[in-house]
Amino acid sequence: MEILPQEPEYSSDQYLILERKAEYRSEYINGRIFAMAGSSRQHNQITFNISVTLGIQMKGRACIAYANDMRVKVKQTGLYTYPDVVATCNAPCFEDAVADTLLNPAVIIEVLSDSTEAYDRGGKFAHYRRLPSLQEYVLIAQDSICVEHYLRQNDKWVLTEVSNISENLSLESLDCILSLTDIYDKVEITDKERFHLI
Repeated sequence: MEILPQEPEYSSDQYLILERKAEYRSEYINGRIFAMAGSSRQHNQITFNISVTLGIQMKGRACIAYANDMRVKVKQTGLYTYPDVVATCNAPCFEDAVADTLLNPAVIIEVLSDSTEAYDRGGKFAHYRRLPSLQEYVLIAQDSICVEHYLRQNDKWVLTEVSNISENLSLESLDCILSLTDIYDKVEITDKERFHLI
């Protein structure tokens, strides 16, 4: 029986050194580094739309939002990852002086794709739930009009689903509103019949 070489394990410090020099983004968990896949045009458009909408509403306020390249660390589990959008209205706390790894997000938004949907719903959310600062978790479909909003209420997470293009999503911890019209602006929806958009 052939013995395959074991993948090397990295410390979180080694990961950060490598990641800060890398040309592409990678996640880190349990000593392993995982390269992240690229995003579709729809995915990028949705992320951009949310960033613009939040940016306008946060202007002149203490709240701040980051898109794509702000790394988040879940100290309780050791996960380092890159949410599509992350925001807080509290003073941001970073892991070190480089200020590229956020520790206290209040809202995390992920745009779902075929390759990441199961992870975003399951394993990744399990990590995110360990963040004491996290109050809201939002999952956004890119091929249909569907937004799932998880709101922390004490020790429970309450799910609300929004699937009508005329509806709004309220992000309570940010005091911001995301209309589905804004979220899906310029996004080609392939599953129109399901949501009566014709």
